[in-house]
Amino acid sequence: MFRLWGKEFKDNRMLKDTVICDETDDTRTHKIFNALDQICYEFDLSKPIWLDSTIAEFKRHAKARFYQDNFVDSIDFDYLEIQVIEE
Repeated sequence: MFRLWGKEFKDNRMLKDTVICDETDDTRTHKIFNALDQICYEFDLSKPIWLDSTIAEFKRHAKARFYQDNFVDSIDFDYLEIQVIEE
């Protein structure tokens, strides 16, 4: 089972969080993108843009933070963090 944890932070405090579980036979990349889409839908956000620095961070730590630079729309929190918690 694949699980991705999505969290919104403002002033170093977690505002919202959710865990997305995926038991499909998709590739890891597809599971990550699908889970991120579900998180954005649940939090009512536009989909963030994967910058080179975001991709590098995710490859190193299986965790990434999306700041205002990653979003086209304005956000009312500091960053959205996603983290793989089970593969």
